Amino acid sequence: MTQAAAQPITFDQFLQQYPEDGGRYELLNGAIAAIRPIGQPEEVAGFIADQITLEIYRLNLPYFVPRTCLVKPYRENFGYLPDIVVLDQQAIAADPYWQKYSTISIGSSARLVVEVVSTNWRDDYLTKLADYESLGIPEYWVVDHRALDAARYIGSPKLPTLSVYCLTEDNEYQVEQFRAERVRSGVFSEGSLTAQQMMSARK
Repeated sequence: MTQAAAQPITFDQFLQQYPEDGGRYELLNGAIAAIRPIGQPEEVAGFIADQITLEIYRLNLPYFVPRTCLVKPYRENFGYLPDIVVLDQQAIAADPYWQKYSTISIGSSARLVVEVVSTNWRDDYLTKLADYESLGIPEYWVVDHRALDAARYIGSPKLPTLSVYCLTEDNEYQVEQFRAERVRSGVFSEGSLTAQQMMSARK
C-alpha cells in the first residue's frame, strides 16, 4: 500500500513523517509505501539474520545486525528498509544519519544488505540493486527462495536462487549465484552457510 501525497516528499521529510504504528515503510518515488512481508519470507529473513549474527560472533567480526535500518540512496525521493543489513560498528560513526534516525547514507556504513524476494522482485533486481551499487554498498544478496524472479535473472529452469552481488574495483556489482552449495561471500569469506540452508530456513 502506498500513501498518496499531494506532492512528492523528500527523504528527510519521510524521516519526520514516518508512521509510529509499528509498521514497516519505504519511500518510493516520493510516496510512503507500507511493506509487510508475511509467512515464509519472514521466516527466511529471520533465519538468515540469526545465522549471520552467529557468523559475526564466530568469526569475531566488528559488525552487527540492527533490528531495523533505513537506507538513504542518492536519489532524493527514495528510502529503503531492507530485510537485513549488516553494519560496520566503526564506519557508522561517520554516518550523519545513524545516531538520530537509525539510517545510513554512506555505503561503507554497511557491509551487506539482504533482500528476501516476495511479490516485489522487480524492485530488488532493478531499482534497489542500482541504488545500492551507486551508494557503494560492498555486497548485496537477493534471496529468491521460491524462484519467483524472471528467468533472465535466475536462469532456466527456474530454481530457488541466492544471488550474491559484490562490488568490484570499478564500483560495479558482479554477481555469483548459488542454489545449494556453500555461499562464497566477500564479507564472510570464512563462512559456512549454504544457499540451501538459507533458502529453506533450516540448519
